[in-house]
Amino acid sequence: MNGAESLVHTLVKSGLKTCFANPGTSEMHFVAALDRIPGLRCVLGLQENIVTGMADGYWRMSGQPAATLLHCGPGLANGLANLHNARRARSGIVNIVGDQATYHRPYDAQLTADTEGWARPVSAWVRTATDSRRVGQDAAVAVQAARTAPGGIATLILPADTAWNEGGEPAEALPVPAIPAPDPHAVRGAARLLREKRNVLILLGGPALRAEAQALAHRVAAATGARILAEMSNARVERGQGRPQLERVPYPVDAAVEALRDVEHLILVNSKAPVGFFAYPGKPSLHYPETATVHVLSRHEEDGLAGLRALAEELAAPEAAIPDPGPRPEIARGAPTPEGLARTVAAVMPEGTIIVDESVSFGRGFFPHTHAAPPHDWLQITGGAIGCGMPLATGAAIGAGGERRVINLQADGSAMYTLQALWTQAREKLPVTTIILSNRKYQILIGEYQNVGANPGPTAMSMLDLSNPELDWLQLARGMGVEAARATTLEQCGDLLAQSCAGNAPFLIELMI
Repeated sequence: MNGAESLVHTLVKSGLKTCFANPGTSEMHFVAALDRIPGLRCVLGLQENIVTGMADGYWRMSGQPAATLLHCGPGLANGLANLHNARRARSGIVNIVGDQATYHRPYDAQLTADTEGWARPVSAWVRTATDSRRVGQDAAVAVQAARTAPGGIATLILPADTAWNEGGEPAEALPVPAIPAPDPHAVRGAARLLREKRNVLILLGGPALRAEAQALAHRVAAATGARILAEMSNARVERGQGRPQLERVPYPVDAAVEALRDVEHLILVNSKAPVGFFAYPGKPSLHYPETATVHVLSRHEEDGLAGLRALAEELAAPEAAIPDPGPRPEIARGAPTPEGLARTVAAVMPEGTIIVDESVSFGRGFFPHTHAAPPHDWLQITGGAIGCGMPLATGAAIGAGGERRVINLQADGSAMYTLQALWTQAREKLPVTTIILSNRKYQILIGEYQNVGANPGPTAMSMLDLSNPELDWLQLARGMGVEAARATTLEQCGDLLAQSCAGNAPFLIELMI
């Protein structure tokens, strides 16, 4: 058995089921091993940032790490943007990165790179294999690291000779550390705070945004008068009918400062205290008052659900009914607006839909208009590196077993970073509907000019314009094997969305906004 074969056997023994791949010469023995050894579904992405984004979406919906197969240091570098987003989402991923054979590295051939150096900023664990006999053990540790709460990126660099040399030995799966419970002192302190103080905000993030945890937070808030909010950017929020009508900390600085201006005490549950996405002249970096006191109920690696359950018990908080969000919206009519699109999506989506939101500026107000939608999951861009939406939707569809409709609300400028994901959706026959929000410009950056006090002229504005030449999303999608249609009204968008949700194939709607 060679090292590559021991690697695949170990990944399978450790419970991995999927490998998202874009391989090259250095990884051919790993590819050959995938062909010979059953157990890993192999999904091809046409660029490494597609591969890493798919692995992120897969973790968010399945709670299990996938492997990625990346071609040497430059291939890893191509995937760094979505690994950055995955790190912010605290997704578990096992990167397998090919490298020059150990004896070939000193010759500094063209693909030789500081692969470890590029991997470290986005990885919780990095190791370069040195011996085919230890590759299996290295892989087992990598999977263990990826699974360790709250989830992390493990990068195993595989020199070509450690893959092709004989002597490989599969390793057994290593135990995954239990998720730590929050400190009982933190629970009692939060309970005392909630009994004695006013203007308390409970800020939820990470696993605390699942339905059961939200219900406990709502119970605590109902008993004490506290407020609850979600972080601005979240890996996965369970939303819709039967769940609390949870809002997020706003993105714009002024809106966030206004939303938090009365906060005197901030209780963090798998979250961090709100700060600005960017610095702006004359505006604060902290979005909560400097006089507010920050308290931690559960850190990111701790069990927020257990912390909220213990907090509710400590307070003897009675059960609290979730408020009725009202009737499900109807399909909106007329020219597209953010509010109308949100209502239209809420009107049409089937129960169990997965929303992948890279709508950027157009979608900031979607939450209030989708509370009465059927129960669904909402996945957001978490690290600000645009180009995550299409790969995230692709990986989420696979992570959900291909059984749930995915609706990708996608800004057109961001979509151009990773549109190759459409090809994978067609190849894998995934139930993904992509709604391209086509304003043919980088609208968010036009607003950012004003926020930073800059004064754009014709040259600057030309760099934000996507209409010369115009992007033809119908041809782009069809060229990737995905059927597409254009909508200029919300009625047309609703009809197309309903048709796509009735099928099992990918579909793209270009919504002219």
